[in-house]
Amino acid sequence: MKVDLEGHEILKCRLRLVGSSMAKIARSLGISQSSVTVVSQGYRRSHRVQREIADQLGTTPQQLFPDRYEAEEGMNTGHS
Repeated sequence: MKVDLEGHEILKCRLRLVGSSMAKIARSLGISQSSVTVVSQGYRRSHRVQREIADQLGTTPQQLFPDRYEAEEGMNTGHS
């Protein structure tokens, strides 16, 4: 799993620009803000959290976190 603290800071800025935040995402999903943060930073994975962050930014999880999805696609198709 790739940790990306710089990417996390960029996501926080992008969320602020659209009037959202990690805290708002956490509230909308009924989870803790720290849960959203650890997913954003790359320490843990959650399709639900990644999808909500992407939705807030008007994009897809695959576009927002391409490295996370490329690895999964390779595993699902049997490629290395």
